[in-house]
Amino acid sequence: MLKIEKFEGMVAAPFTPMDSKGNLKTELIHEYYYFLQKNGIVGAFINGTTGEGASLTQKEKQLQVQKWAECLKEGGKVRIINMVGGTCINECVENALFSYEAGLSAIAVIGPYFFKPSNDSHLAEFVAQVGEAVPELPVYYYHFPAMTGVNFGMAGFISKISKMLPNFAGIKFTHEDFMDFTLCLNYNDGAYDLLWGRDECILPALATGCKGFVGSTYNFAAPLYHLIIDSFNKGDLETARRLYIKVAKMVSLLGKYGGIATGKAFIKIAGIDCGGFRPPIKNLTEEMYNSLKQDIKLLGLQEFLSKK
Repeated sequence: MLKIEKFEGMVAAPFTPMDSKGNLKTELIHEYYYFLQKNGIVGAFINGTTGEGASLTQKEKQLQVQKWAECLKEGGKVRIINMVGGTCINECVENALFSYEAGLSAIAVIGPYFFKPSNDSHLAEFVAQVGEAVPELPVYYYHFPAMTGVNFGMAGFISKISKMLPNFAGIKFTHEDFMDFTLCLNYNDGAYDLLWGRDECILPALATGCKGFVGSTYNFAAPLYHLIIDSFNKGDLETARRLYIKVAKMVSLLGKYGGIATGKAFIKIAGIDCGGFRPPIKNLTEEMYNSLKQDIKLLGLQEFLSKK
């Protein structure tokens, strides 16, 4: 079996930088990478949901891989996971091989969300077929049933995939089922890397013993989460709970201003302008952007934003 180097700390799910016409702006990735590193981020989960992976062409995904890999090769400390999954298994394998050849740290495979697997064994077979193409690269499963509709218990899945794929590393768990998460976290004495994927539930995730977290808001509010994690680890639950209220208020602003596109507005305020999202996602108007900035100040969130 492949030796698993677990992630401890925050793994940001980067936005895909784009220009005003919706074309990739890959020249920003170097600055973005070191912005994350400066703010204590330990990993980047590229081409995922936040990164608009489903809205990118195959070539665009690979261009992103190349640019993020360049930062890693020049001595960067932020490890890179590439989300290679999708609806076409041949493209998944192609992206997995490309990730390995580029020198990335790991790959992730999401459940195929058009023609869906019929059960957890069928899902494990799909993931294993992709992972077998890159036996020296750690493979994560990306569990996000709210988006994919692929909703099997991960405790059953992990018991099956562990027997099929020697380089299976763990799960990016983006679902609120804490019982299922805890069973996976402790499967085979904690053999696998379970990465919590709901930023707004980080405090209860810490209570399960979770050490690694993947999310979009870590892009622009890393200092807030560092304080929560540090407070929890010190046993200062009062401070952790008080700061957790800030997380709830911050995440509520994403909903207030239309969802995922608000994240790019947040990181622009923090100093990294990644442009807008591609259709059909609606971007913030200038009026909404200015209103968001005011809300950030009113809620006292400004001091918790990541710094350039």
